[in-house]
Amino acid sequence: MSALDPREELAQRLGLLHVPPPRFTSPHEVKERLADHDYLSDDAIASVTYLADRLAKPVLVEGPAGTGKTALAKAVADSVGARLIRLQCYEGLDESKALYEWNYRKQLLRIQAGRPEGSAEEWSHLEEDIFAEEFLLTRPLLEAISATDPVVLLIDEVDRVELETEALLLEILSEYQVSIPELGTVKAKQIPMVFLTSNNTRELSEALKRRCLYLYVGYPEVERERDIIISRVPGITSTLAEQIAHVVRSLRALDLKKAPSVSETLDWARTLVILGRQEIGEEDAAATLHILLKYQSDIERASRELLGRPKPLA
Repeated sequence: MSALDPREELAQRLGLLHVPPPRFTSPHEVKERLADHDYLSDDAIASVTYLADRLAKPVLVEGPAGTGKTALAKAVADSVGARLIRLQCYEGLDESKALYEWNYRKQLLRIQAGRPEGSAEEWSHLEEDIFAEEFLLTRPLLEAISATDPVVLLIDEVDRVELETEALLLEILSEYQVSIPELGTVKAKQIPMVFLTSNNTRELSEALKRRCLYLYVGYPEVERERDIIISRVPGITSTLAEQIAHVVRSLRALDLKKAPSVSETLDWARTLVILGRQEIGEEDAAATLHILLKYQSDIERASRELLGRPKPLA
């Protein structure tokens, strides 16, 4: 007997009546469909996205802030016509904000509306009643699992949660299901695509990494960043986009506290277009460096090393 396709195997575990067709037929198609939604991917991004769909595996996307990790999940959702469900991670995130919690106010009203005698048998029935699905408040993880429509689940900045909170994710990432003690196991009704993003501020657990395909999204090459600028900034010329990409690449080579992200590159490009510039002059660069750089020490270093301007006197 031949081995099952990963999607077929997962569909069997979830008890799905049919296996949905793959969302993409090739990495090349991934590139084309993402480009249709203003996301210019490289070969690695297209390949991992394609394999994540075919293998029914989550994708862990690491890289510096502002390099398009979150935008990738949004573009994939748009390209396949799926609903994006986002869990924004932060320190202190717990089960009630990530998975579910009970609507205690509604439960209390139901209890108050019950019979006043309060016999043990009546309370048993009432307890069973108040832990029904109608009293459940779904949070992003459970919402993605219980959805009947196609979804893309984005677990954003997973490196900001504590190790204990990562355990909440393991069952979902391996089995696409959630265990609720009062209700039992809720299995996914469709096979979601899952993207986890990390800015690499801490090391993630081996258990979490084992469940995911890995993708590193760094700063783009000059040519790709130029193309991103052209596609995202209306009215910009190819010459100006090329100059911007080269200047930003030079800035990232400096020893800065925070290198400019792709989103900041786009902000700078939009600024220069608004100012009516066709190319970057020294005065324009000096006057608008604060759009790209967010620390005064970085602005001074860039002015000194790239523009040849002395450090201002105190």
